[in-house]
Amino acid sequence: MIDPKLLRDDLNQVKAAMARRHFVVDWEEYESLEKQRKEVQTQTEHLQSERNRISKAIGQKKAKGEPADDLMKEVGHLGSALDRDTNILNNIQSRLTNFLMRIPNMPHATVPDGKDETENQILRTWGEPKQYAFTPKDHVALGETLGMNFDRAAKLSGARFVTLFGRLAKLHRALGQFMLDVHTEEHGYEEVYVPYLAKAECFEGTGQLPKFKEDLFAVSHEDKDYYLIPTGEVPVTNLYRDEIIEAKQLPIQLTAHTPCFRKEAGSYGKDTRGMIRQHQFEKVELVRFVKPADSYAALDALTQQAEAILQKLDLPYRVMLLCTGDMGFSAARTHDLEVWMPGQNTYREISSCSNFEAFQARRMKTRFKENNEMQFVHTLNGSGLAIGRTLIAVLENYQEADGRIRIPEVLKPYMGNATHL
Repeated sequence: MIDPKLLRDDLNQVKAAMARRHFVVDWEEYESLEKQRKEVQTQTEHLQSERNRISKAIGQKKAKGEPADDLMKEVGHLGSALDRDTNILNNIQSRLTNFLMRIPNMPHATVPDGKDETENQILRTWGEPKQYAFTPKDHVALGETLGMNFDRAAKLSGARFVTLFGRLAKLHRALGQFMLDVHTEEHGYEEVYVPYLAKAECFEGTGQLPKFKEDLFAVSHEDKDYYLIPTGEVPVTNLYRDEIIEAKQLPIQLTAHTPCFRKEAGSYGKDTRGMIRQHQFEKVELVRFVKPADSYAALDALTQQAEAILQKLDLPYRVMLLCTGDMGFSAARTHDLEVWMPGQNTYREISSCSNFEAFQARRMKTRFKENNEMQFVHTLNGSGLAIGRTLIAVLENYQEADGRIRIPEVLKPYMGNATHL
């Protein structure tokens, strides 16, 4: 959530930031609510002051043995008026909070202006796409003989699900294990296991609610509403919701391997072939909690740690700086990693690494105390990596003319030292 104080003190700055994001805000509604809040709050403070003044006068009269019935009656009237105005003020504050919860984060000054993904910027590339002596197939054509089956998954759950059999299923598992090992043993992350169902307030904390409710799978249990997590970001980041972290604990680095569940509302007809855009997939998530002064260095480090997985797998990729029109709701700056897919002759997103600054922490009330000053932490997260997309990148980049798939060197220990699928 954007700092309400910034909205009150420099509304024009926030308006300019939303214009950069091409996000339409009903500013008249906000200014009307803020005007009402100020008026009622001023009245409430006046009533409180009057009640305190008269209550003090009552105490003085009683100390002298003088009657105070009239003053006590006046205090009663003031109390009723104060209760009424307090309820009005709470209602206005609630409406203001709901309004603010629907406004995205402000983009960092270094984020390029742009309408959509066509205006993202390439920060760097790594590796050279391999040249094949044959026409490379995409992962769907390759998977037909390797144990990738969409028809059986459809029989179980419908479209946009997949079943993997045999060594292909093992490769999928191996990739997740490999990623966790690298991030915990080389990058210093602590592995956590988290629930895959979470309460609505967790989704509000990281920014999926209220705006993206239509993209979530809802589950009711014991008259309570839960949602299946669309990303490990939700449960891992919310581990510190409503907490004050000791400054000496920072930075905190956590990683988790979780399934992700998304309705993909609004993306009908987009990337429907194969495993690119599924209702269920798995990721290894990287989450960081840092001091504000450290968050942009942390974003660079987080991006490089996700890149390390691709480099170890020897998969060509590029790093994109997302423009204002393509960033996620909660992000202040985002780096996307896009891996080369020779069977599709294009780059595909495989990780998104973002700095949310204090936006999520303010919603979650996650703070730290340093030098007697309470501050919101900065949160970051990224995929390290999306396992399904990494699987299909391996299939397409390591395919051979006979349809066999060579196993990358770093994965051989996880695959019984086999050389091919």
